[in-house]
Amino acid sequence: MLKHDVVIVGAGLAGLRACVELRKNGIDAIIVSKVYPTRSHSGAAQGGVNAAFDKDDSWESHFFDTVKGSDYLGDQDAIEILTSEAPANILDLQKMGVIFNRNDEGGIAQRPFGGQSFPRSCYYADAVGHMMLHGLFDNVLKYKTKILYEYFVTGLSVNNGRVTGVVTYDIKTGKFEGIAAKAVLFATGGYGQVYSSNTNALINTGDGMAVALRAGVPLMDMEFVQFHPTTLKSTGILVTEGARGEGAYLLNSLGVRFMSKYAPKAMELASRDIVARAEQTEINEGRGVDGAILLDVRHLGKERIMERLPQILQLSIDFEGVNPIYEPIPIRPGAHYSMGGIKTDNDGKTLVEGFYSAGESACVSVHGANRLGGNSLLDTVVFGRRAGISIAKYIKDIDYGDFDGSLVKRDEEIFERLRNSKGNERHGLLKTELQEDMRKNVGVFRERSLMENAIKKIEELKERSKNIALDDKSKLFNTDIIEAFEFNNILLIAEVIARGAVLRKESRGAHYRNDFPERDDENWLKHTLARLNGKGKVEFNFTPVKITKFKPQPRTY
Repeated sequence: MLKHDVVIVGAGLAGLRACVELRKNGIDAIIVSKVYPTRSHSGAAQGGVNAAFDKDDSWESHFFDTVKGSDYLGDQDAIEILTSEAPANILDLQKMGVIFNRNDEGGIAQRPFGGQSFPRSCYYADAVGHMMLHGLFDNVLKYKTKILYEYFVTGLSVNNGRVTGVVTYDIKTGKFEGIAAKAVLFATGGYGQVYSSNTNALINTGDGMAVALRAGVPLMDMEFVQFHPTTLKSTGILVTEGARGEGAYLLNSLGVRFMSKYAPKAMELASRDIVARAEQTEINEGRGVDGAILLDVRHLGKERIMERLPQILQLSIDFEGVNPIYEPIPIRPGAHYSMGGIKTDNDGKTLVEGFYSAGESACVSVHGANRLGGNSLLDTVVFGRRAGISIAKYIKDIDYGDFDGSLVKRDEEIFERLRNSKGNERHGLLKTELQEDMRKNVGVFRERSLMENAIKKIEELKERSKNIALDDKSKLFNTDIIEAFEFNNILLIAEVIARGAVLRKESRGAHYRNDFPERDDENWLKHTLARLNGKGKVEFNFTPVKITKFKPQPRTY
């Protein structure tokens, strides 16, 4: 069994930023990742990372915009940390070698983003996540950090209310192994693969959230799923909000900029939930174009498109057969981001001692019911750094706890049963059924009867999943078995999302119910906490929203 002071699970921006903080202080931290770090989904982020730098802007303004964007469900003490610490964190990245576009004065260039009252999104063309990921990974390598990549974490060892390590599966060899640790950080990202049309990598199957939930750690606000307004119609690949920040128009089949009807002031730069619902309404009411809406950047001109949106140019050509210099891009809303996640405090601590989370897998909550574009990358570095600092203090005066070796045997047996199953179900087909059902029934617009249909489907799939069989029976690099385990993770996450969405009888942010179309602050200004009971059933309780400066008010753009 391996032994390291800190195990960081996930090698995206949150995990890397926490690792830099730990390693520069000489702490024995190891990274465990399902993929090589530069293939982490953080690299897919395109548009920008928010910080108030301009002399006419302020972090207080960024603070209010984020609270309003969250539809007043975000915890304001956490949002104040996010926005007040933003500039220093971005300057830290710059010192680490992360490159940003520059303005005429030589400072970091910033573009407008949805729901923001000032252009404060720092960018590198339309590939800022890629640039940040490589810059932080360079720094992790500088400290000679040990990295176990192509390792899958299947279990969390908790002994007497304290984390003592993780169970890992080496995808390359098929071997299970425990890693004992004084502290564990989950920075495992989101669960976009719950939905059929999504912007996420295939690896985004909510593994960290599912493992944490099974280990007794609560998940918060999982009913809030962000649907990005602009994803390529055929594939769900992300088209950055930066395109609208640069001045792109949204058009319906009549050639009308329809956002004037839904957000007359902000237009295309309204908050994401509002734009996504507006698009879906246009499609549903027959003003779509073959099930899509058109994103028009032609008026920006060839030079600006090639300078500011080169990736979008190429993705549109490669995956839609459309050259946006000459034609509008067909887009539609797609599942994009989880506002919910593993409940943490402002330093990444969960309700289990020694267990931390940061980034999209965590719920601080700075995004509340709806995340503003440009705040997710900021979340990863601000709270990844804070988690690293907190872990360094925590492990200083403690020793290793007792690792639960039975968990290794438990997960070995689960995988062996899968490998030797004679069942007649295939996880890929079950996953497709789940994804399409979630898209139809727990999507941009929701209502009780449809969501209950989704829960019935989930229960059916849980039974059928007991008869999953594998085509690949080998132990070496068996992706078939990994995908079967991932399916069980997204199935659990889908159930938490659907049950939480039925429970919340109001419309707030990304959670819009046709049968409860108004926000209900009197009854629902609170977070949901999901746990598994002793019989493995999902149960909920509630915790209050932390309101410090801004009382809830009507939210318009």
